[in-house]
Formats: sequence, structure tokens, C-alpha cells
Amino acid sequence: MIYPATFEQKIGFDRLREQVAARCTMRATRERLAAEGFSTSAREIERRLALADEMRLLLDMEHDFPGGEYPDVDYIVAKLRVEGSFLDVEEVVTLRRALAAIGGIVSFIISREERYPALHARTRGVAAFPEIVQRIDGILDRFGQVKDNASPALQEIRRSIREREGQAAKRLQAVLSAAKGAGIVDADAQISIRDGKAVIPVSAGNKRKLNGFIHDESATGKTFYVEPVEVVEINNELRELEYAERREIVRILTEFTEAIRPDAGLIADSGDYLAEIDMLRAKGRWASENGCVRPILSTDDRLVLKNARHPLLQQTLRARGREVVPLDLALDRRKHILVISGPNAGGKSVCLKTTGLMQYLFQCGYPVPVSEVSELPVFGRSHRHRRRAVDRRRPVDLFVAPAQHEKHAGRRLRPHAGAHRRVRFGYRAYDRRRHRRGDSRAAARGGVTASSRPTTPISSITPRRWRASPTAR
Repeated sequence: MIYPATFEQKIGFDRLREQVAARCTMRATRERLAAEGFSTSAREIERRLALADEMRLLLDMEHDFPGGEYPDVDYIVAKLRVEGSFLDVEEVVTLRRALAAIGGIVSFIISREERYPALHARTRGVAAFPEIVQRIDGILDRFGQVKDNASPALQEIRRSIREREGQAAKRLQAVLSAAKGAGIVDADAQISIRDGKAVIPVSAGNKRKLNGFIHDESATGKTFYVEPVEVVEINNELRELEYAERREIVRILTEFTEAIRPDAGLIADSGDYLAEIDMLRAKGRWASENGCVRPILSTDDRLVLKNARHPLLQQTLRARGREVVPLDLALDRRKHILVISGPNAGGKSVCLKTTGLMQYLFQCGYPVPVSEVSELPVFGRSHRHRRRAVDRRRPVDLFVAPAQHEKHAGRRLRPHAGAHRRVRFGYRAYDRRRHRRGDSRAAARGGVTASSRPTTPISSITPRRWRASPTAR
């Protein structure tokens, strides 16, 4: 459970996820990234981190990994599943790009099992469909146009089209030359195309002197475009051949679609794999740019941060030519309370936010901006509350956790019998009202006494095995 609903916005995780999403090339990848959230399974966290970190290493070390933009295929698969439908030329081109990218990625990773075992395990069994790619190559050329030899019938139709076009051009040129000699058209007149027809431009006064069909006129009305009667029959034959060409292309595409329709499910699985690779590639690029690595999964409930940096703060300072001061922190079962005090703008809030963000990134499967020797446990829930208040006796801001949030967190952070006490790490300020009511009542309610008056940072963080969860107050 994540509390409150704005938890990700409070710690800045939403902005980091947007940065990763900007590096994705597929729509399905961005949807997948948005759906991948906080996990409480140590196995799932390890799986996500292993894949992301291996992709980071792969991108840093390998330069021949298949790159570029990966196309979405989910809408193509949806069309394949509709009986009677067929893929158009553009969709076949997209499918070929996707399958070629999948084939290149699968071949690349399978040949490097020892370097990238997690990626190899995920890639093993993914279908690349080289036979479909080969069949598409027999239909389309490298420009995405249907080849003449895609079928014998199409080859014969296009041969006839070229012959008729040659005949029409010769006859039209002969008519134009004769018209020029007779003074019907200007000496510099050239053959034009109007509505798909080859026509001759004739002045308005001579339009009746050239036998044919008028297809258009100029904006001024001074020129008419006439299709000579001598080429009308040939043009009609050309139009019939063009219709036959379209029918044959539809037949070829329908036949191809029917042949691959039974593989729609496997193509969908391969498309999901491509989307996952695109997401891992985006995570890997973001991790390399921000100095993120895969930390150690703690098995003894230790929380050890070495050189932890808040990515947003680091990006802001680098843009100004400055470097962020890293954070070192350690909590364990014996030392599970950390008190932070200091002047205003001394970094207390940054420490809290950074710690919460490191843990959240970790359990969402993102590489973390820490040293590789850092250790992070698994928390079952994550809670955060902070309200800014002012103690008029001191010119500093303090953080007060209201009673209703204490009650909310207490219901959800009740450890099971024999469990360790909750780790507290956050803020609790001296409450003047409790001071007026007496130290005993304040102590009974879990507050601080008037005599101590500490400004001690406290918020709840509890590893999963203790059945409690992080709550920043």
C-alpha cells in the first residue's frame, strides 16, 4: 500500500518516470512503464533490477546492439485476429520492421549468454519469425512498394500497363505535334496531367478545334485541358488495368494475412518482448546518464546508503555547473532510529526525500543513484506525511504529524508478535498544545515532553518481514 495517493509526486518519482518514458520509442512501452509500480516481492524486484542493470551495461559496452525506433505491433495483431481482414501495405511494412528488430535483438542477446544471463533468460524462447520476414521480402521491395514479381498475375498486369502507357505517350505526342503545326496550341505547350489523365493545354478560342474531352480549365479560364479522342480508348484500358492491379495486390495481401493469422498470438508475445526491451533500454539510458546502479538486496533488514544522490537535485546542480553532496546513511535492527537536527535549509528534507526515493526506485525496479555496495531491504508498504508548521519561539520551520495521520499509520504499521520495533526516520516537532496540557499527557500520547523540546526528525520505515512499512511524517 502507498499512502498518500500523491506519494510519488511528493518524492519526485513521477518526474523521474517521465524522464524514462521520454526515452521510450513505443506507445506500448510507455503504457507498460506507467503500469509497472511498487513491488513487495523480493524475487520480482531482483528480476527487474537484474534486467535493467544488464541493459545498462550492454548499452555502455556494446555498440552494435540493434537500435533506432521500435514500432508498435499491437494494433496489427488486433487486426490479424479479425477474420476476413487483411493487412495493408503500410501495416506489412511496420510488421516487417518489428520482426526484423526482434530477430536482431534475439540473435544479439542469445549469443552473449555469459555476459547477460538475465536478458538471456528473458529472451530464450522468443519467436523472431524469420520465415515471415522472408515472405514479406518476397512481396515488398526496400522502399515498401509491392514488387512486380510478387505474383505472376501482377507481373503480367504491370507489363501491360507499361505497354499501354508507352502507346498513349507516343500517340499523345503525335497529336500535340500536329496541333502545334496547325497553330491550335502554343509552340511551347507541354503535355499535362489532370485527374490522372494526360491532356493537352489549348487556348479558349481553339478548344473546339481539337477533338477530345475537356477535363479542366485554368483559374483565368483562358486555357482548357483536352484529352484527345485518339488516346481515350488507350486511357480507358489503362484505368481497367489499374483496377486489376489493385485487385491483385489485395489478393496477395489477403493471402499473406491468412497465412500468418494463426501466429497472431505468438506475434503478440514477441511484440510484448519488444516493448519490454524498449523499456529496459530507456531505463538503461536513464541510469547511465544519472550514475545509477543495481544495489544489494538486504537479507538482514539493513538499510545502507552510500553516495546516495537525489537525481532531480543532481540534474539541477549540474545544469549550474555544481555537484550534489552525496548522502551516507545506515540503519539496522539494533540502530533503527536516526535523529537529524540542524538549521533551516540544512538538508534535512533532502535527506528524507532522498532516502524515500532511493527505496521507492529500488522496489519499482529502477537502477538507483547510489554506490554498488549500498544495501536496501524490501518494505511491505510505504507511507508519507509531512506538514509544515512554524514554532514562533524559533525562526525555523518544523514538521508536525497530526493525530489523524498518526492513527492512520498506526493501524497499518502494527508489527506481528515477536517482530522488531519499527524503524523511525523523519520529523516530529515540539507541540505547544501538548506542552500546555502537561508533559505526562504528551508522553502518554507518544509525544515529546516540554523539558526535552527536541526538533527530531522521525518517520516510519519498517522492512517487509516486520510487516510494517515506510511512512515519512
